[in-house]
Amino acid sequence: MSQHKPIRKAVFPVAGLGTRFLPATKAIPKELLPIVDRPLIQYAVDEAREAGIEQIIFVTGRGKTAIVEHFDVAYELEATMDERGKSKAVLEPTRATPGDIITVRQQVPLGLGHAIWCARAIVGDEPFAILLPDELMVGEPGCMKQMVEAYNEVGGNLISVLEVPYEEVSSYGVIDPGAANGALTEVKGLVEKPPVDEAPSNKIVSGRYILQPEVMRTLENQGKGAGGEIQLTDAMAKMIGSQPFNAVTFAGRRFDCGSKVGFVEATLALAMEREDMGEEVRAMARKLLG
Repeated sequence: MSQHKPIRKAVFPVAGLGTRFLPATKAIPKELLPIVDRPLIQYAVDEAREAGIEQIIFVTGRGKTAIVEHFDVAYELEATMDERGKSKAVLEPTRATPGDIITVRQQVPLGLGHAIWCARAIVGDEPFAILLPDELMVGEPGCMKQMVEAYNEVGGNLISVLEVPYEEVSSYGVIDPGAANGALTEVKGLVEKPPVDEAPSNKIVSGRYILQPEVMRTLENQGKGAGGEIQLTDAMAKMIGSQPFNAVTFAGRRFDCGSKVGFVEATLALAMEREDMGEEVRAMARKLLG
């Protein structure tokens, strides 16, 4: 049995305005845009639940109530489906046990670090996970489950990383790596968007974290960083050296659904892999390319 406190809570920062997807996101939260037939947020919540997380904490903003609705019981819908003899299995993952989905508001868009800090009262003094729903992580087991398994061995703070070609590093946060052991790499530093020739590695930070509650105290007293926002990276960097800090190289694929091209790529890739439509989608793609 692991001597580390279990990871029971996960924070999902979903307060962003989704301006890159306008006009689609004018009235609908970006997190509810579907990859095939499941909203983006559903993939992240399913990933958290697979990892044994019990409490889902959404940090929301104005106009985001539909995200909470999505995980509620839709009584009329279910009653109608019953009457028509349709299976409700498709709705099963969207149902929450009362009390296991909690929302807090981020009133001002002050960045990712601030969004996480908004959840401090619910996180309390427990270690917790963070999942950025824009990053769609596809793997068996899921990314967060791989991280929780690593956490049970080493404790401390963990971030998920992926290796990218060196010429792409300047678009991402990159780790300064220490000793490596299998999928685990010690993190000696974090560098945001380094020039290619100065990058300490090609391991990029990819939107999944397990952090100790002390990060909340760090965020509390932290000034604004890049872009006038309170940066999570700055707060994590301050904890390196005082607590164990490791990166887990994710065995799987990442789709950047914060960009339109990444969103289309994810839609195509996942559609092609589905038993109910893969063949047709492949044939369609060949036809379009021809």
